[in-house]
Amino acid sequence: MSVLKPGLEARLRSVEEELRHVVEKAGRPAGSVKLLAVGKTFPAEAVAQCLPLGVRAFGENYVQEGAAKVEWFREHYPDVELEWHLIGPLQSNKTRVVAEHFDWVQSVDRLKIAERLNAQRPAGMKPLQVLIEVNIDDSPTKSGLPPAEVEALADAIDAMPNLTLRGLMCIPAPADTSEGRLKPLLAMKAFYDEFKKRHPQVDTLSMGMTRDMDEAVAAGSTMVRVGTAIFGPRDYGQRTSQ
Repeated sequence: MSVLKPGLEARLRSVEEELRHVVEKAGRPAGSVKLLAVGKTFPAEAVAQCLPLGVRAFGENYVQEGAAKVEWFREHYPDVELEWHLIGPLQSNKTRVVAEHFDWVQSVDRLKIAERLNAQRPAGMKPLQVLIEVNIDDSPTKSGLPPAEVEALADAIDAMPNLTLRGLMCIPAPADTSEGRLKPLLAMKAFYDEFKKRHPQVDTLSMGMTRDMDEAVAAGSTMVRVGTAIFGPRDYGQRTSQ
């Protein structure tokens, strides 16, 4: 697991201030972009240091690690209402754990995953909020559906009682320049706008991380997923299994 270095509050406030600045610069309403704190590879005790700072929404990339944190917080902070997002790839043999622990899944990219999440969501829990992951720039190293296949999956999810389709997510291939980072994000926003015409209930476009948060907000993201800029550098050497 990664070791949290001193200065968490200063790093978080810096990210929040940067987010406010880029939202204002883009001419968008204050508070229109949600910040998701991504604590992958950091222990639950480190993530918990965000609670006194007002953070209530967290993203996790790895299923087993994330589920363990959800259970830890349920035990240690039973009265604090948190929102847990799975943002990493999801294999079909891990769907039950996700359905039983998480509030959101941002990486739904095939019908089988959606069907299993819908069937395995426990009775009594609110519907699982889901985003369809889109491979907007056809990157061979990235997960997600090609844009042409998104609509069929969206229609199927709309018919599932234990899932609520909230929108789309993407992780474009890295680029060295701001212009290079902005191009696929603008394409994703255009695709989302067309998608929303057919699914007017959706309200979430999740795109942007530490390296491309500014460009994502300028392009129209409604949720950014920030980890390194908040928690610091990660150590992947002894990561818990997915």
